[in-house]
Amino acid sequence: MEMAVADARTGRSAPVRSYFKALAALKAQRGVPSRPVYTGHRCTALITPDAECGLDNGFNLLETALAPVKGGASGLKRLATIAHRELSDTLHALRHDGLCVINGAQHPACPRDPAFYAQMCVPRPIYRELVEYRGWYHREGIDAKAQNGTNTAVPVHQAARALNALIGLAPAVIAMYANSPLESGRITGLHENRLTLWPRVFSPARFAGDFMLACYPKRPFHDLGDYFRWMFGNGTVSRSLPLAGDMHYKTADTAILDGAPCLHDFLYAHQWPARMLADRQRVVVRPHAGHFVYSQIACFLDARFRYHLQQLPSLSTLLAAWKSEGGLEALFAECGIDAYIEGRAPGANFADAALLDEAGSEVAGSVLVSASALQLGLLCNLDQALDLVHDMGWAALGQLREVAIREGVQNDAVRALCTQVLDVARGGLDRNDQQWLAYPDYVVSTRRCGATRLLETWCQAEDDTLETKLQRVIRRHAALEPIQFIRTPHRPPKECRSVGQNQ
Repeated sequence: MEMAVADARTGRSAPVRSYFKALAALKAQRGVPSRPVYTGHRCTALITPDAECGLDNGFNLLETALAPVKGGASGLKRLATIAHRELSDTLHALRHDGLCVINGAQHPACPRDPAFYAQMCVPRPIYRELVEYRGWYHREGIDAKAQNGTNTAVPVHQAARALNALIGLAPAVIAMYANSPLESGRITGLHENRLTLWPRVFSPARFAGDFMLACYPKRPFHDLGDYFRWMFGNGTVSRSLPLAGDMHYKTADTAILDGAPCLHDFLYAHQWPARMLADRQRVVVRPHAGHFVYSQIACFLDARFRYHLQQLPSLSTLLAAWKSEGGLEALFAECGIDAYIEGRAPGANFADAALLDEAGSEVAGSVLVSASALQLGLLCNLDQALDLVHDMGWAALGQLREVAIREGVQNDAVRALCTQVLDVARGGLDRNDQQWLAYPDYVVSTRRCGATRLLETWCQAEDDTLETKLQRVIRRHAALEPIQFIRTPHRPPKECRSVGQNQ
């Protein structure tokens, strides 16, 4: 869950200050242990058995990553229980700073200038590389562009097929969860302006391959080897890499490789000269299989493959497997893999007063988990999902993605795809789990997504000041406490909890 934070009185974008201290106290009152994480001298996350509650790129954008939840019967209900409790805790803790969460995939009126960026950006080492070395306009995303990340476990042998299905059908997901029609206090003319982020971030980039990894692929992927050749091969430039120790991509102390090689070429070398990102010290980096695993986050597609290996293979074994069809799938299975697909297409959506008044408690109660239910249904009905991709055509779906960003479910072709996608997803869910599709069902049947409601509130009076518009947005579109639309909260059985983290 990514959450755009705003001042609960003015609606202006604002940073958290005492949020983590308040959240830790709230957890402690319920007997939930927590561990703070610091970036420099500032707390930037709180880790509990059920979630990592932290920040995305800025102090004005919260991110809560839930621990894995057991699937199967009532799995989505367990997910909803934990997600609603975490959201409730977040909203309570934010009150200590006089803040709230806006139901939007982007703050409607937030600066993106260098001064605001310097004030708001979380000082992670990775951002130094992206801005200072790679030349990205990272500040384009500092206005709290937020997604509802959907992470669903997949068998590794099905991973490439699952990726193809979710990337191809992303236009429907984008349209159903479109929730960002405003930027910098202006109407953009788009339903999901959030997804115009990547061309702007990469427009001044030093390496053209960085933008390529955010663009719709020219064809589906044959297998994982094909996917990683696209991500790590010719035309791309390796990210900075850790020498040893910390392998978390947001916090590791890394080195920039001389000569800007792609990761593929680096992995085939005996060693490579480099300089440390932090202090520019000259070093030599020796490739190992951990660098392949570390670099899995290099692309910015609407869906990407994420994984953890219980046992790391030798580099020579990895490279040999990479050369053969299905080789990585077989090797990863032997190594013990926890694999999932990270869906990045749905914009952040929460129940708010506007939705509750308009659609009722059943729809409002489903919205937070509905994107996960949609993705689960598609992956559980993968053959039919891929049949739909084949019938529509890969290139045609890529073109429809741009239409979905502009027009959402107002476009007839996009809406027709949404209807088909919902039918496929419904077929992949147990009957008791189909209730969690209530929100996208409502959006498609009424042609009213989050962007539609937000825009109506914004345009209620043409001569209003920006301040008045933002205050009206807060009244109608601040995320509601789950107790306001869920009458009987449920507590998940202790045996269904897991301590593993989805990062």
